[in-house]
Amino acid sequence: MKRLLILLSLLLSFNLQSQQIIPLNEKSYVDSLQNITKKSLPDSSKATALFLLSNYYRNIDSLLSKKFLENGKILAKNDPLISAKYYYYEGQYYLDRNRTKAAVSYEKAIKALSKFRNEESDFFQALAWYSYGVSQKNKEGYLPLVKIILEKSLPLVKKYENSRNLGFLYTQLAVILTYNAQFKKAENYNNKALEILEKKFPNSAELFFTYLNSANNFCYQANGDEAQKYLNKAEKLIEPYPESSSNAFYYYSKTLFYITRQRNSEALPIIDKGIFYAKKFNQNLLAQMFYVNKYDILKKLKRYHEAKSTLEDVLAEKTLAIDLNNRKTFYKQLSLLNEELGDTKEALKWEQKYSKLNDSLNIENVKLEINKLESKFNTAEKERKIATLNAEKNQKDLEVNKKNSYLWGMGLVLLLALSLLAFFYILFRKNNKINTQKINDIKQKEELSLTKAILDGEERERERIARDLHDGLGGMLAGVKINFSTWSANHLQPEKDEEFYKILGQLDSSVSELRHVARNLMPESLLNFGLETALDDLCEFYTRKDLEIDFQAIGIEKKVPLNIQLNIYRIVQELLANAVKHAQATSILLQCSQSGENFLITIEDNGKGFEKEVEKTTKSMGLHNLRNRVNYLKGKMEINSDHQGTTINIELNIHGE
Repeated sequence: MKRLLILLSLLLSFNLQSQQIIPLNEKSYVDSLQNITKKSLPDSSKATALFLLSNYYRNIDSLLSKKFLENGKILAKNDPLISAKYYYYEGQYYLDRNRTKAAVSYEKAIKALSKFRNEESDFFQALAWYSYGVSQKNKEGYLPLVKIILEKSLPLVKKYENSRNLGFLYTQLAVILTYNAQFKKAENYNNKALEILEKKFPNSAELFFTYLNSANNFCYQANGDEAQKYLNKAEKLIEPYPESSSNAFYYYSKTLFYITRQRNSEALPIIDKGIFYAKKFNQNLLAQMFYVNKYDILKKLKRYHEAKSTLEDVLAEKTLAIDLNNRKTFYKQLSLLNEELGDTKEALKWEQKYSKLNDSLNIENVKLEINKLESKFNTAEKERKIATLNAEKNQKDLEVNKKNSYLWGMGLVLLLALSLLAFFYILFRKNNKINTQKINDIKQKEELSLTKAILDGEERERERIARDLHDGLGGMLAGVKINFSTWSANHLQPEKDEEFYKILGQLDSSVSELRHVARNLMPESLLNFGLETALDDLCEFYTRKDLEIDFQAIGIEKKVPLNIQLNIYRIVQELLANAVKHAQATSILLQCSQSGENFLITIEDNGKGFEKEVEKTTKSMGLHNLRNRVNYLKGKMEINSDHQGTTINIELNIHGE
């Protein structure tokens, strides 16, 4: 379930609401706002109420939301602060419809609100910055959004200590950190929010969502006991308001809790309640996430027909499937489901859709990488030409200076002439040394570019071969296996046709071996889940009954460039392969740690070791490739080996390319 949801790139969208949180007692809240619009009150009060009503109805009734927004704009025209707030609410209206328009509105709000210096304008300016970051998330990812919250939104609100708004922003930052697997940091910001909200605003909607976010954070860490504590606190706050739209979020957190406790059957009625509220308040994305959880649970319970129907509904509804990576995941799941149901025709149909979409996405990625490489090459070529021209110009200037100096020296006394000649000789040596250094620098850059191009070429070729094996030949062999299995089940008997089933077993082993080869060529876990997960999978792959591998990962960051991650993965792969193949070890310790720009790899085994002379004189292609990759990352490698085992320490500079 965890990896399926990670692949759904829109998972966090329904939590990043980018809005002032609606009070839990929604009916009373809406009624009071509507009463304000009908009473004889100042236009500024009515405009504010209309903006809040527009924000409330933006997902429930878009036409009504637009009407409230425009009426509020008319009433706010004589109040500069309220007029500035209009642009923020205009951005809210467009956020789920047209993010480009929303971003423009938020930028106008930031500019207009920055002219005022009070708590209300600072908070709305902070909200506008945060909402602008949400509108840009699909283009730039979560890192710029985190930066906006830390550098723009929080500084505007922090000066008003213990405010409800500060608690709200801490909670939103915690949400982003949770869904990027920064659980401890998320817990820290949730606790900061709770410290404010529990003391000052004990019945607020902000506190309710902080409880839910804390529960979700512990669910993703598989800590059900801590999650239940916060879930119970949230339940007490929402229980008096059965008509609140916030119930949908409560039931989603409760669903995660039941999944964490592996109480799948009990989770199904909770999901149905959540779907009821999500549909009632037009929370389409949240409703689809409930259906995805429902599908996963039905699959675990082996209720395959119901699971298939649920996933087909999610695909048809298109809220999640509009993202190509999500759609690819759904195609793969439907192929596996139909294979379980014995419907080989449908299984092959969905597998073909998955392969076609996967190839399309890979082709686009390859084109993008080629464009990047071409751009880098062209830039390097231009720099080389400029450096060459500058060197030639300097050389010509130097020759002209020498000739002029010679002509002037002829008219001076011998002593002055000798002094001038000595001076220009020193100048010539200095300039010549500078030019030589520039040429050496250019050569070094070209050699580094060549090494990078070779390694990148190797990885692209590995990826192409792996994709062809897995999606092409692998898919065909899998189809043959499915057809043979289906045919034999209807026409043969295991006790009479042992030879056929023996051949079928060999075919199954061939498919598994093919997938192992494809995985070694280009590990999918590295591309999908990052370096730490890929290394863990690699250790698991080499582990066997007579060999134990202890993998320890310390501080490995996900923001390391992919080509660096691939080189580190290949280094570790070669180290493990050597230890398994040559050392005859029964225990291997692998430790990978990162500290800033330094990446450290230590591998120890209790094998037979080898002599120092073997290390110096060996012509092993594996050791040669290993040293090439270490040198490419400007690293160093130390090997210690004796009859008790071998220890290899490698220190890499991950920004050394």
